[in-house]
Amino acid sequence: MKTLIAIPARYASTRYPGKPLVALRGPDGEKTLIRRSWEAAMTVKGIDRVVVATDDDRIADHARGFGAEVVMTSSDAQNGTERCAEVAAKLPGFDVVVNLQGDAPLTPAWFVEDLLKGLAANPEAVIATPVLRCDGRAVSGFLADRRAGRVGGTTAVFGAGGRALYFSKEVIPYTGRDYAPDEPTPVFHHVGVYAYRPAALMDYPSWPVGPLEQLEGLEQLRFLENGRNVLCVKVEARGREFWELNNPSDVAVIERMLAGGA
Repeated sequence: MKTLIAIPARYASTRYPGKPLVALRGPDGEKTLIRRSWEAAMTVKGIDRVVVATDDDRIADHARGFGAEVVMTSSDAQNGTERCAEVAAKLPGFDVVVNLQGDAPLTPAWFVEDLLKGLAANPEAVIATPVLRCDGRAVSGFLADRRAGRVGGTTAVFGAGGRALYFSKEVIPYTGRDYAPDEPTPVFHHVGVYAYRPAALMDYPSWPVGPLEQLEGLEQLRFLENGRNVLCVKVEARGREFWELNNPSDVAVIERMLAGGA
């Protein structure tokens, strides 16, 4: 499958303005969030092209400065999926378009590679996205974020064959019990990476924002609200830690993980 990775990046984030240009310290020195995300994308096997998709000249100039290809998109895009749809329209001819979020520099290459395998094996699915089983420590962290009013990780529930049922910023499903830190739980962390078939991706901007997407603030719910088959692909951490940069407090978390070789 001819595959494109697009990395959406916008400067005017509501929760964290200028987030793509935030510097993150690691063993290799200081690099911006968008550069680390691009470097993560470049390690994925079987990818034909990687681009940064942005509407901001500051991000575009910085990305070109470290060697990235940039596709300029409109400021009207409501989320990363709409931005990827613009990229797909400008760069036709790909069998799959991958949305590797610009705020997830710790995304392991095999998460994307497993997604592509899952999509190839499930022709009825129009989009695939990874889910990672949580241990008790991760669930406790998500619950602590919710109690503190912070936007933490997103969870996913899915049925037979991995078909997605729902995604939420709340911790679902309800389990009614506590778990030891290293104990596996029935809760799955949704990792914000998507592999789309171009036809479905191109349809996406024409659909209105539904009530669930509006309430949760989760772009992938638009596919479910329009009856599309979303495939959840179970992935393994393989000892690596994973975190997304959603809030300023996440900088220290990610820097700690980078220092640990994540």
